[in-house]
Amino acid sequence: MAIIKIVLRKNMIRKDKTIPLAIRISENYKTNYKWLGQYVLEKDWDKDAGRVKKTHPNAKKLNNFLLKKLTEANDVYFDSKDKITPKQVKLKLKGAGGSKSFFNVASDRIKSKYERDVFSVAKSELSILYNLEEFLNHNNSQEKNVVINGIKERRKTRVSKGRKGEHTFMDSVEHFKKNKSLKFQDINESFLDRYKDFCAVYLEQKTRTITNQLIFIRTLFNKAIKNGIVDSKFYPFGGEKEKIRIGSSHKIGLIVNEVEQIELLELEPDTSIWHTKNVWLFAFYFAGIRISDAIKLKWSDFKDGRLFYVMNKNEKPLSLKVSEKAEVILEYYKQEKDDNNGFIFPFLKDVDESDTEDIFRKTRNATKLLNKYLKRIGDMCEIDKNLSNHIARHSFGNIAGNKIHPRMLQKLYRHSDLKTTLIYQANFIHEEADDALEEVINF
Repeated sequence: MAIIKIVLRKNMIRKDKTIPLAIRISENYKTNYKWLGQYVLEKDWDKDAGRVKKTHPNAKKLNNFLLKKLTEANDVYFDSKDKITPKQVKLKLKGAGGSKSFFNVASDRIKSKYERDVFSVAKSELSILYNLEEFLNHNNSQEKNVVINGIKERRKTRVSKGRKGEHTFMDSVEHFKKNKSLKFQDINESFLDRYKDFCAVYLEQKTRTITNQLIFIRTLFNKAIKNGIVDSKFYPFGGEKEKIRIGSSHKIGLIVNEVEQIELLELEPDTSIWHTKNVWLFAFYFAGIRISDAIKLKWSDFKDGRLFYVMNKNEKPLSLKVSEKAEVILEYYKQEKDDNNGFIFPFLKDVDESDTEDIFRKTRNATKLLNKYLKRIGDMCEIDKNLSNHIARHSFGNIAGNKIHPRMLQKLYRHSDLKTTLIYQANFIHEEADDALEEVINF
């Protein structure tokens, strides 16, 4: 339990011999001080009672003020639904403004993600900060194409400097840590409406991308409220305010004969497009594992004719039998075992396995390359669908339909909740709706 008391900070005595008063919040050997803006002489202070003596010229008025502040501090501590630290009590007492900007809180979160090697999240959230910065610096008097070209040019310059080693990820984090241009109180409904319009018009983003940014802003707001950086009355989400709606999108998978077309497609061995075809089919044969995970598979992941697979997204383990079709692909690469540094596929053969960021970067580059060649494969097979990395998973779901029990699909998909599997699979099961439609129109 925290000990909250008003004390003199004797080590900060002023030239006129007066000493500042502060609320001291202590718990589990952690102490924080909230300055009260009042100074008294040591002779006028009653240490045991935590109040000024009658010898102080404004004793009654000052003691009423101190009692009020002490009560506020205790209320913050005891009214909190969650366990609260001395630092959080101090921040809550500072009021709605707090001491940190939105960018400062965001940069701390992103730095933490980066240091924990959650690079995909850290990089996507950093991109949101750059989007917000572009929005804040936006000049309404400029023509649309001028603004768009300016944004693209600045982004291109950042990427170029990053590749040359002239600007690092942490340089960007430090840039936003010092940026005080956006306070939490500034982010109201009007701000969010204007930001959504900016993202759609000038960043040319789709609805889901914009929604993801609102979710990020909401997450930061919740964190700031919990830590006492901003008052909950400034929260711009929920109730009659901004509502985040996550729309459902159509998930389209390939049908059996389209997968067969890819299987039968003849390509020159050992070319990038040939490797792309093999990786995509391999992912499909294992219930649509993520392409980024397929790229990282090593020969050591296969034992006794089974793949022992841990999904990178949620770290869920699974053991799957190697099918005859998957075995054919493995046979192609067995002779390249040594050249590929233990990986099945060659995309990470030169990666520094001790450098998690290098693994992330080269995996991301490989997935971009695969997406590029999958488009060509789709054209060559005359498949009128957006052939991409993730469509391997959709294709498995589409072909599975309602043939496999949902519990088994949940296991194959590595979903934590059966509800997630049912919602996902509903994208590919249309029989009931089709039958209902036929019953009505065929009167």
